[in-house]
Amino acid sequence: MTEAGEQIQLVRDATFVRLGRNGDIQGVSGRAPDGLFLNDARHLSRWRLTVDGNAPTTLTPSRTAENGDTSTCVLTPAGTRDEPPAYAVFREQTLTAGTFTEHLRFVSNRPEPVTAELALSVDADFADLFELRADDRHFAKPDAVRSGHTTDDGIRLEYRRGKWQARTTVSCRPAPEVVEEAPGEQSSRTLRWRLRLEPHAEAELHLTVRAQPHGSRHIPHAERIERPQLADSADDLMRAADQGLADLDLLTIAATGVDGQDVFVPAAGIPWFLTLFGRDSLITSYFLLPHRPETAAATLSALAATQGQRHDPFSGEQPGRIVHETRRGELAHFRQVPYGRYYGTVDATPLFLVLLHAHYEATGDRSLAVRLELHARQAVDWMLTDGGLDSHGYLVYTPDPNGLINQNWKDSADAICFSDGTPAEGPIAVSEVQGYAYDALIRTARLAHDVWADETYAARLRDLAGRLRDRFLRDFWMPGVEFPALALDGAGRQVDVLASDAGHLLWSGILDEDRGRRVGRRLLEPDFFSGWAIRTLASGQKPYHPLSYHRGSAWPHDNGLIALGLARHGLLEEVRRLSEGLTAAAARYGYRLPEVLAGYDRSATASPVPYPHSCSPQAWAAATPLALRTALGQVGAL
Repeated sequence: MTEAGEQIQLVRDATFVRLGRNGDIQGVSGRAPDGLFLNDARHLSRWRLTVDGNAPTTLTPSRTAENGDTSTCVLTPAGTRDEPPAYAVFREQTLTAGTFTEHLRFVSNRPEPVTAELALSVDADFADLFELRADDRHFAKPDAVRSGHTTDDGIRLEYRRGKWQARTTVSCRPAPEVVEEAPGEQSSRTLRWRLRLEPHAEAELHLTVRAQPHGSRHIPHAERIERPQLADSADDLMRAADQGLADLDLLTIAATGVDGQDVFVPAAGIPWFLTLFGRDSLITSYFLLPHRPETAAATLSALAATQGQRHDPFSGEQPGRIVHETRRGELAHFRQVPYGRYYGTVDATPLFLVLLHAHYEATGDRSLAVRLELHARQAVDWMLTDGGLDSHGYLVYTPDPNGLINQNWKDSADAICFSDGTPAEGPIAVSEVQGYAYDALIRTARLAHDVWADETYAARLRDLAGRLRDRFLRDFWMPGVEFPALALDGAGRQVDVLASDAGHLLWSGILDEDRGRRVGRRLLEPDFFSGWAIRTLASGQKPYHPLSYHRGSAWPHDNGLIALGLARHGLLEEVRRLSEGLTAAAARYGYRLPEVLAGYDRSATASPVPYPHSCSPQAWAAATPLALRTALGQVGAL
């Protein structure tokens, strides 16, 4: 659940609904779309209630229950001081897997009989999420047809485009007395009832909306996980960690594992990313390892099942490459966008290897590493071949004009830039990914030695890691500022902007101890550290903007990785300062960290300034308090 602006959000089992504070859906597009969503499609775009011919008055706006899948509000028809409303409407809305239900309870306030005239306007535009978020892009849909049909107990709304079919059904108890078509609209219908209320009595109406996306199958239900007791004291960090675990329960979705089984993994975030992601799901699972190692096992299995097998320039698929994201919507199906299975990421593959070893290290369970040995070796092969280690000496990516221009975690088009603001041109080798690659080679060498009994392969990987580290310290380190470059561009030039990615290098261990400690302390200087969190770019540089997505904002998960890196290098005071800032930020957001914060200094505002397009809840932000607890524990500060 989240309450953002004028919207209420309910989430459960890969389904979410966004409602107005009165429980209605208006069909909004853009930054904050409303509606009922499943499999990247909007299955309700209109859900408007009127009573006695008018929009009701909202006495109490919608509020959500603690479990995040139910909201309630109280409405009335028009009334005055001398003629108060004849009745009240208690509206309860609930979400389960693929199903949205509404219970309307009409309570008479009069000593004589009252008739409530109720109308519900309903429509489904079946818009793809990529349509709703596009600023000005139009997607052709030849021969697409929307239609509405009256049924015995409600209506059925349908969408067809060739063999693509989707459906939304609305079942009502009691059935509507009248169903009207809206003139000039393809599928919109208005359902009407006249409910008689006896003196001071009640009447009820039950509505059930079922979304049936194309190729729909049973949606596996993720059982709510009993959250571990994280601490005896109810301090703010514990509260943020507990809220994070609750949000991750909401974001848990079903995916198909490597052996065809259902597995439950963290989706990236709402509204745009309620799906399996490579990088996001891997980092979230890493943060969760001390508390929920089964999440890492599920994520690794799901990503192994989608690992690249062939070369496809449209989707970026390459043999051994780990997927960036998966989509099941109409535009992906017709390849109007490349995201059905999109592989445009340079970092998911090494992070897959990092998590595979970390899971073995945390649990002592060899079975997953044994089952995924072939997948791990294929991932290493990708790093050496298509990934660029053999040919370029580094993992590199070439901007994808039809997908993502930048393919590391800072994937906005202008994120990788020089200190004068000029964007880098590819093939681009970003710094933190080389650290991931180094760590992946070291960790996979340990698996080869400890689990696979292949010392020859282990020795080869250790040699590759050592040579990568030597090259990195030579090519990325900027002696003048005592800091690593953000990237190397296609000409091998250092992309010299001062960026937070350097903190990931502490986590991966590619920096030597002296450089690591210097970088860690530098990241807590005022131009980087806002007092709430470390900014993506140090302030004072030409490209810096506190409201830029990746050029001055501050991301909790970025800070979580940095905190783990600081702890690795024994920087106790820095870990404490960073954790205190993020914890204070979480407390001011009801203990839920958003995806990203604006970069304004803590001294300027009593609360962190929200970034206007932030997802909430968002998986790796939700898991960040757990990473902070791990970091504090590693330096003995808990």
